Amino acid sequence: MQANVASLPADTVPIESPPARLISIPFLLLRVSTAAGAFGMGLVQTLVFARVLTPDRFSLFILVGAIGYSLWLCDLGLAKILFVQLRTAHLAGRTDARAAGQATAVILFYGLLAAGGALACFAIMRAQPSFSILDATDFGLFFLYVTLNLTWVCLRSISMAVDEYVFYEKLELARRVVNMATILGMLVGLPFTAFLVGSNALWALLVGSAVAKLLSRGAMAPRLRGFTRELDQFFRSNIRSIARSGTFALSDIFIYTFPYYVVPAAFGLGAPTIILEATFRIFRGASVIYTAASDLAIPGQTRALAARDAAKLVRTTMIAAGMCCLPAAFACTLLIFASKQLFAFLLGSAATVPPTVTPILIVMLLANLVQMVSQSLLLHAGFFREISRIGAGVAIAMVVATAVSVAARFDIVEFLAGYAAVYSCGALYLAIAAFRGPIRAASPQSAQVAIRRRPVGPNRGAPRSSPGMADALRDERSTRSN
Repeated sequence: MQANVASLPADTVPIESPPARLISIPFLLLRVSTAAGAFGMGLVQTLVFARVLTPDRFSLFILVGAIGYSLWLCDLGLAKILFVQLRTAHLAGRTDARAAGQATAVILFYGLLAAGGALACFAIMRAQPSFSILDATDFGLFFLYVTLNLTWVCLRSISMAVDEYVFYEKLELARRVVNMATILGMLVGLPFTAFLVGSNALWALLVGSAVAKLLSRGAMAPRLRGFTRELDQFFRSNIRSIARSGTFALSDIFIYTFPYYVVPAAFGLGAPTIILEATFRIFRGASVIYTAASDLAIPGQTRALAARDAAKLVRTTMIAAGMCCLPAAFACTLLIFASKQLFAFLLGSAATVPPTVTPILIVMLLANLVQMVSQSLLLHAGFFREISRIGAGVAIAMVVATAVSVAARFDIVEFLAGYAAVYSCGALYLAIAAFRGPIRAASPQSAQVAIRRRPVGPNRGAPRSSPGMADALRDERSTRSN
């Protein structure tokens, strides 16, 4: 079942729920802590890697990390679809055993995907005569360390669907603290391989703890046999939503990772790639913080959507946007007055970031704020069609802008400027889609209009559907028939 609010019949009685805070205070405190930890860990990792690795080796690890994140192309938005299904059942006060079994299958699929990718990375690096078996092991372990984020993010979506976000964030906070400590340990002699082995062992402990909790809540099923059948049924019963959310997921990952392929090819390894990494490390770090603020609003937003309470939906969304503005203001102020010192502190002598990158990065941070708040609302409301169209359009525009940059022989700064311009346009379109989609659909007036527009004739008893609503209802009937 898809929880796109437009898939609810127009005359559905709004769900009555007791008054509750728009934002959970414990969740707020934990999520702020984990977001700050994520941002800090990204900067610390760049700072330490720039000092314990040679520039060429550092740039290779940047490239391997980018390839690891590209494995998220296999996500296809499955985590968000699982969230929609499990959240719908949870708000109705029941357990969806079918969705729980499919959640287990998806988590196992992601874990096997990460392990397979790490083995492939090891094999490729081992085949290079310039790398020893220890070097290849380091690259493989780093690839695994990066790609297990895919499994972890999916566990976050499942946890939020059943209101276990506080437990999840406690695990996330522990992960950030331990990881940051081990990264800093390399500055005082901790071997790089020991850092990688310890970090992946921590992954195993955390993923196991999260899975055990979700099994106890009925959000996952305690069975591994037949997981391929469960996975196949999940794809078959959600094919339309997967096509739409997958289009968005593919374009989203492409937008964030393709510069890591273009820059080494067009501008070379070394300084240009390190400049890109420093810029995107701050850009992606801000994205993590914005995502955290948006996550705080998800429980309240989904309840407001189910209750068709547009006013509460807007208030909750604006609170999330306001919380995003605080770190955005801090980051922009820091960049305006101390960008030279910040980049010098992060990179040391590995590379020098041109001053002209600063205003470009500020524009990217502000556009990212708009995008993350709007995108979170659209995703968790199930408006996959809208975000897939916008994501595909932005990805195509990025390709065109990149082709122009290469043909015109732009330098790295001009390439980043073109990227920021296209990205900002995409963020604006997402904001418009959020208003025209879930916010408008949550209004009681939209339901009344739909009732008045019922067709006359044999089918007059059924509510008239928009294209997205019709697709979602067909998906639900297909799921039940299977």
